[in-house]
Amino acid sequence: MPGEPKNKLECIPGRRMEADLSDFNIDAPRWDQCTFLGRVKHFFNITDPRTVLVPERELDWAKVMVEQSRMGTVPPGTQVEQLFYAKKLYDSAFHPDTGHKMNVIGRMSFQVPGGMIITGFMLQFYRTMPAVIFWQWVNQSFNALVNYTNRNAASPTSVRQMAVSYITATTTAVATAVGMNMLTKRAPPLVGRWVPFAAVAAANCVNIPMMRQQELIQGICVKDRNHNEIGHSRRAAAIGITQVVISRITMAAPGMILLPVLMERLEKLRFVQRVRVLHAPLQVLLSGCFLIFMVPVACGLFPQQCELPVSYLEPELQDTIKAKYREPVPHVYFNKGL
Repeated sequence: MPGEPKNKLECIPGRRMEADLSDFNIDAPRWDQCTFLGRVKHFFNITDPRTVLVPERELDWAKVMVEQSRMGTVPPGTQVEQLFYAKKLYDSAFHPDTGHKMNVIGRMSFQVPGGMIITGFMLQFYRTMPAVIFWQWVNQSFNALVNYTNRNAASPTSVRQMAVSYITATTTAVATAVGMNMLTKRAPPLVGRWVPFAAVAAANCVNIPMMRQQELIQGICVKDRNHNEIGHSRRAAAIGITQVVISRITMAAPGMILLPVLMERLEKLRFVQRVRVLHAPLQVLLSGCFLIFMVPVACGLFPQQCELPVSYLEPELQDTIKAKYREPVPHVYFNKGL
């Protein structure tokens, strides 16, 4: 992990993490979440693909340790590094809203192994229509599971909504890929290699809002600085979902834009031409090299716990806040999801 972890202030003022275990706040971030670099370090930590291989019993131990730390009943002899490690496993495998264990494929720590395989094959098999349709379907199936797993769980999603979202996003991705493949038949070969990225970007703009449409309809849960629920805001939901869409497209962009350029040049070499069977594994490997850095970078573009001025909320919610609190409340906070 980059850099040595330091105890920092969280974005929400007034919360510190002390070195003394008696006052240890396990939910306070190890790195400053108000800065981009701090968020990148945080997500490098919790999206570590090695955590996918951690046994279930060790994940359950991590949850117990986190819960005991929150209650101030840490077992005697427990070291700070043990608590940091437990929190890393907890954040990588358990949902921040519900505390329930997430499915392995939907975890952000699975983005590198899962994403590198799908991206590599999408970039390799882009020439024939059946291959385009198949790999776009696989990618959108993977994305739908990731989006559902990392949603804001305070806004429940019905099976019907998930099905509509999945079908819509898959149709969008396939239609974009097929349509652009037809339009770029006479274009330079490199342009054709960028079609998968265009399809992925278009589908992300549909998949994520559709999967989280309940938040756009009913609003996302917003809280005060002490984590007390205030109400639900559709405007906050729109901001959070927009940020997630931008992050997901950013996550895919470098690999899916630069890798085709690299492969275009490599395939002109005689050695590479003789080992065509290795082209797909090579693209998978190179996709992984991009994703191992881009997953934490993209996740860190925006704070996961967003801060929003009360003045931007719906008028009726502003009135509720004014009636509930004696002192002015400048900001509300909400989990935008990943």
